[in-house]
Amino acid sequence: MWGLMAAGCLFFPGLFLMSKQTLKHLMRRSDGDAVIVSTRLVSSVQAVMASSVGCLIVSSCRDVVEDSHWLTDSYILFATPYFAYDIYAMFLCYCHRLQVKGHEEVGGVRWKVGGYLRREKLMVLHHVFVVAFCFPASLYWRQGKGDFFQGVLFLAELSTPFVCLGKVLIQEQQHTLLHKVNGVLLLLTFFICRVLLFPYLYFAYSRYASIPVYLVPLEAPWQCNLGAALLWPLQLYWFTLICRGALRSRSTVRYPTETDCCRVSGQDDVAAFLWMSDSR
Repeated sequence: MWGLMAAGCLFFPGLFLMSKQTLKHLMRRSDGDAVIVSTRLVSSVQAVMASSVGCLIVSSCRDVVEDSHWLTDSYILFATPYFAYDIYAMFLCYCHRLQVKGHEEVGGVRWKVGGYLRREKLMVLHHVFVVAFCFPASLYWRQGKGDFFQGVLFLAELSTPFVCLGKVLIQEQQHTLLHKVNGVLLLLTFFICRVLLFPYLYFAYSRYASIPVYLVPLEAPWQCNLGAALLWPLQLYWFTLICRGALRSRSTVRYPTETDCCRVSGQDDVAAFLWMSDSR
């Protein structure tokens, strides 16, 4: 158990540092650019790993409650440190944005941390909730049951590589075909793998238990209902930002300035990079 968590504690920060040094010394990127690209890279790697594990688990579990797969608990232990690492990595990206806007000398570390928490409060709360609640719920409270549902939850990460790629492309290639295609794929994967995910979980259990969907909340453990009640609204909110950005891209024609690229943060980047991919 602790060996897998220790491996995760080493792997994600280690990959970040290795990528950062490679970008700085071999590709001659600035320190800030190296931090941002490395953060996106690590997030994408974690997402691909989680999605792959999710596919293996879902495809191997015929009984959605009783069947189990060894990868379920193993990956939970390995990936949990990622969320703690990502909070710090996002803070480094925030500090870089302050530097680009010329605010790096204003205030000290406490001022930066306060501004970061105000700007990224939803993402930070999401990560803290995953570590403080989802980790014990997934590892202990399930009592070895429901690996299928855990695998489906891993599939939610399928949209993350498109989010990360969009955040990189917005800085240098926001008018390319790749950026536009990536925006469409983000829209589709986010809707399927995040917005529809929680309704599907309840639907799958209703089929298993042979009960109507509206009775599932009464049968499901309270931890499942609480997790869905807290996480699903976040997915709906972020999807609303994506759709808002997509609609703006159809009606607004303008070119982004450097200030535009620095203003966005967290999931607001999702809406922003779609908004800036307007047709010429």
